[in-house]
Amino acid sequence: MQSKRIMTLGWRLLRPPTLTASIAPVLVGTGLAFHNAPFHTLLFLAMLISSMLIQAVANMINEYYDFRRGLDNEHMVGIAGTIVRDNVKPNTVLFIAVGTLILAILFGYYIASTTSWWVAVAGICSMVFMYLYSSGPHPISSTPFGEITAGIIMGPVIVLISYFIQTGHITGRAALASAPIGLLIGAILLANNIRDITHDTEGGRRTLPIVIGRAGGIRTLRITFVLAYIILLFMMLFQLLSWWSLLTFLAIPFALRGPRLFAQTTEHKQLQQAFKMVSQTLIVFAVLLFISLLFR
Repeated sequence: MQSKRIMTLGWRLLRPPTLTASIAPVLVGTGLAFHNAPFHTLLFLAMLISSMLIQAVANMINEYYDFRRGLDNEHMVGIAGTIVRDNVKPNTVLFIAVGTLILAILFGYYIASTTSWWVAVAGICSMVFMYLYSSGPHPISSTPFGEITAGIIMGPVIVLISYFIQTGHITGRAALASAPIGLLIGAILLANNIRDITHDTEGGRRTLPIVIGRAGGIRTLRITFVLAYIILLFMMLFQLLSWWSLLTFLAIPFALRGPRLFAQTTEHKQLQQAFKMVSQTLIVFAVLLFISLLFR
């Protein structure tokens, strides 16, 4: 019974469906570098783990400050809520977040000391934005700019760091290829905010779906997916990516289901399922793109 409770707490603290946003950019950045430099396995693993740890820290900090601001309750949608649902003390969540952050910094130190200290600068800037995104008197996550901020920091920035630590440089091709990942990460945040639109409105937030409306949010979600594929097709047409990248079109069914389900229901379980579909779109897209990048 105790082990089951620990697993439940761990699941809610880590929020695995959101970790796709930390795994996908590392895969794509590494895949882009695969044929341009010798592959460094330890650097790849260190980058992957540190990225996931930082995402987990962001989730925990977000939960801590949402509780402090009185936004969370046991009736909210989603898997978060160790404080309000499981009676975990807020300071315990904060303590675990700090411990996780220290572990991420150790992996970051290894990466920077092995490659370049500019990586540390980029990592520190990302962590600052992560903090501003989730906390402070005016967290970015509570504004209409949350999606674009998270899309840039978790998308192009991590893709390019992952590429840089393998090759020692950055290219325009890598920067352009990072754009679809940034768009799909922004889509995850948008889906999260569409799911939570009622809860966030009651909490006084002004997220993008609240500003443009639920229908506008769903429409924007669909447009985001279309833009991601347009950029990919552009890169294939101009031979910046091989036609193997057509493999990513196998992720389209996931991209279609999420917005469709959002448009059909406001029931809690179905909203969470729609969010999962959007999250799965990113990881399926990224894995297929990574595989395609292994082929010339």
